[in-house]
Amino acid sequence: MEVVFKEKKRTKLFGLPLHFVTYRIGPDKINIQSGFLTLVEDDAYMYKVQDVRLTRSFMERVFRLGTVTCYTGDKTHPELKLVHIRKSSSIKDYLMEASEEARRKRRAMHILDIDGQEIKDMDDDDMEDE
Repeated sequence: MEVVFKEKKRTKLFGLPLHFVTYRIGPDKINIQSGFLTLVEDDAYMYKVQDVRLTRSFMERVFRLGTVTCYTGDKTHPELKLVHIRKSSSIKDYLMEASEEARRKRRAMHILDIDGQEIKDMDDDDMEDE
């Protein structure tokens, strides 16, 4: 996986990287590795990212940090948070552009049920099945 951004979760106070969480963001997927003795690695594909939000509290602004929230169509990560990271504004912009590009490459689209209950990602393979 080609890594465009690699960030560590930081403490809100002083922005020090004391947590054992690493975020790797590439053109095709977002990878989150966490843990010290037991490592847990989670991935979310970029084409499933539907919306991105940047939140900065007062303390985060003081230490030039931010929290990026990705709203995805993924079952395991419907709300993927990259907590207390540096370069948060650049990462948010990159995620918006990369997710659009990944959807275009895959020819995926989002479909909302008439009831408004479920958002579904569809690509060319799913459309042939229906």
